[in-house]
Order: sequence, then structure tokens, then C-alpha cells
Amino acid sequence: MDLKDIKAIIDLMRKNAISEFELERQDFKIRLRRGSNGGSIAAPDEPQIIAAPLPPGALPAPATSAPPSPKPALSELDIKSPMVGTFYRAPSPESVNYVEIGSEVNPDTVVCIIEAMKVMNEIKAEVKGIVTQVMVENAKPVEFGQVLFKIRPT
Repeated sequence: MDLKDIKAIIDLMRKNAISEFELERQDFKIRLRRGSNGGSIAAPDEPQIIAAPLPPGALPAPATSAPPSPKPALSELDIKSPMVGTFYRAPSPESVNYVEIGSEVNPDTVVCIIEAMKVMNEIKAEVKGIVTQVMVENAKPVEFGQVLFKIRPT
């Protein structure tokens, strides 16, 4: 599938008021989702919880005493994948990784490459901090919005 085909799908989505499109073939997967403004392709929104009013006289169900789930450190930021593709930690198999745990990064620091449709896309940190976690294995597929790295801001 080339860029012309993707643009045609986007045009069809606009003309037919389709909000989401997904196509998966043997070695290719594309997911498109329209933004809330109805005209652009945007990142999927975070799930929202909407509280509905209870009918008069109804009581909410009692809360169960489930153990609290571990919360991510508030001081860490996520570097997320801006696209679907294959994640690479280094520019070539023989090269050293762009960053390791403990590496200092600046907004312009390249942290990895994501290959999408035979194009190598350099991903920059976009924040200043220290890498605390690498969340994806080298040469593995990643999804749009998937967390790639955790950064402690400095």
C-alpha cells in the first residue's frame, strides 16, 4: 500500500463520516482514527469514564476491597510511538544503541528508529531527562501510542 492509497482511504473516511478504519494483511497493518474535529487523523483518546446519574432511590454498589494497583511514578514521562512499525534501538545491527538506561536525553536526542513502510523514522526524546526504562525489545513491532521509553525529567 502506498501513500496514494492511504490518502484515498482518508478521503473516503471524510466523505462517509467513518471515524475509524483498520486494515491488516500478512506483513502490513494500518489503523486510522479521525479526531474529534471530524477532519483530521489523530491519536486515539484515552478511555473516558462517564458517570451516569442513578435512578431515585438506587444505591451504588458497595466498593470491594481490592488491593491498590501499583501507580506509575508521577515523575516519569513516557516516550510513545508516533506510528505503527518496527522498533530499532540502533541505526544498524553493528552499531551501539542510541540510548541505554541511565542515558541523559535532550528534546533533540534521537532515542530509536521506527521502520514504517520501508522508511526509517528517527524518534526524538522531545523531553529533557534520564532514561529509566526501555519498554520494547529491539526489532519488535510497535503500535501507535505504545510506550517505548520511560524518562525521569531533569
